[in-house]
Amino acid sequence: MLDSKPSSTPIDYGTRLHQQSGVPLSDSEASAYRRLIGRLIYLTNTCPDITFVVQHLSQFISKPRSTHQQAAAHILRYVKAAPGFGIFFSAKSVIQLQGFSDSDWADCLDTRRSITGFSIYLGSSLISWKSKKQATVSRSSSKAEYRALASATCELQWLTYLLEDFGVSFLRPALLYCDNQSTLHIAANPMFHERTKHIELDCHLVREKLHSGLLKLLPITSANQLAGIYTKALPPGAFNFLQCKLGMYNIHSQLEGGS
Repeated sequence: MLDSKPSSTPIDYGTRLHQQSGVPLSDSEASAYRRLIGRLIYLTNTCPDITFVVQHLSQFISKPRSTHQQAAAHILRYVKAAPGFGIFFSAKSVIQLQGFSDSDWADCLDTRRSITGFSIYLGSSLISWKSKKQATVSRSSSKAEYRALASATCELQWLTYLLEDFGVSFLRPALLYCDNQSTLHIAANPMFHERTKHIELDCHLVREKLHSGLLKLLPITSANQLAGIYTKALPPGAFNFLQCKLGMYNIHSQLEGGS
């Protein structure tokens, strides 16, 4: 990998992996793949920009194939391009929780389950993020988005209680941004319909937190949806834009610029 060409993104735009893509790996190659994915999962604790693709590749550790191995190597090429990238925490931003919730409907080619993605900020600093395949199949994009919204709501609730336990003063309510108009309508509508019955618990959860004043739902455009980096492979331009919004900076370039 030392002689490999660096990559500008952790996964090529439009890449679609599934359980039968490529040829099976040998036992030794499969073991090496599992060890690499384990290390990459650990790396996502400080590199949120690789979270989506690492989550995606971790689904194939039982029977990895050549295309999965190549995609994992692609992540290493991306990390090699800027090893000094890390999360910057500002000491001057307003202390308020802000969340961004997104999903990619029926993304998994093997199960057609959707991907939940969210990012939570304290002021301008990223403090929590997730990319995870949903437990059940959603029959519409709005249902998938609502499940993602409920996950982000639970995280905001936990962080709110955590800040209270620490005695931290912060602005209320927490803000939660969603780019799906149908999902926002379901959250604002006090009446249940037959088509929303299977997400009734999620509906009750979100509405309860809205009515209690714990959070406020706000619309956002898809282009500015910061959680999009956790749900899909993006083209370089969109990826770089969202990466900057994560508050990630290259310490090496900062040092070079100041010297």
